Amino acid sequence: MLALSMAAILPARFAYAQEQRVAIIDWAMLETALAIGIVPVAATELLQFRSIAIEPEVPTGVADLGLRGTPNFEMLRLAAPDIILSSNFYEYRRAHLERVAPVFSMTVYQPGTPPYGLAEKVALGIGDKLGRATKAAAYVTDTSAMMIGLRKQLQAKAISPVFVINIGDARHFRAFGADSMFGDVVARLGFKNAWGEKSSYSATAPVGIEALARVPEASIIIVGPIPPEAEKVLPQSALWNALPAVKAGRVVKLQPVNHFGGLPAARRFARLVAGSSLFSNSINNG
Repeated sequence: MLALSMAAILPARFAYAQEQRVAIIDWAMLETALAIGIVPVAATELLQFRSIAIEPEVPTGVADLGLRGTPNFEMLRLAAPDIILSSNFYEYRRAHLERVAPVFSMTVYQPGTPPYGLAEKVALGIGDKLGRATKAAAYVTDTSAMMIGLRKQLQAKAISPVFVINIGDARHFRAFGADSMFGDVVARLGFKNAWGEKSSYSATAPVGIEALARVPEASIIIVGPIPPEAEKVLPQSALWNALPAVKAGRVVKLQPVNHFGGLPAARRFARLVAGSSLFSNSINNG
């Protein structure tokens, strides 16, 4: 019954099929593919992607395969992809995915390695694999030029170090280190990362808010989304308001960005930082 109901909607939902029918499991691969002009027939967690990753925009005709870790294999088979884009995060699913179509997997995140350079390789790799080599190369070059341009514009602002964090709750945060995309990008923008500890390519496990006082001269960049309860409680928190950065008004809240993204996430994060009230009000680079 489910197969029949899904089959009935496939012609409309898979209207964006191209030379190769592409299904995508990993979000970094998804946003990178979209950025270089590849529209998949199906991808995972699209509702969440649209609210957290936000860009590039996912056309409405792309079918949602459900959770990244446990995609709907019946829907995946009905999408009839020629190739499935995945990453090292989902290697444990490779055997199951390969029963549907060949898997093309690349790595952006690995412990101890700043991911920006790997994200460039992913963009070029997808471009080569799916016939978008020229567009991928142009995107990599344009992104690099954007980072260099923003670094120059932020030169006068990048004097003090910055914490880049995500709020867990009103008493805890996650810090992004040098081997996270956000940590890599702030370094490329000319800032020193105030979080000197390792973060195993993502972010540290929740740390007490008081740890943000360890580097009193540092500014704080909060990457959304922020849990609603924490957003409500933090302004009244004595602990939060006692932090040197909070007292001095050196805190900025950014819109959501994909924590495990590729070059599009790097661009979005850099643009939001540069355009924030803490650093500038008028930078509009794409």
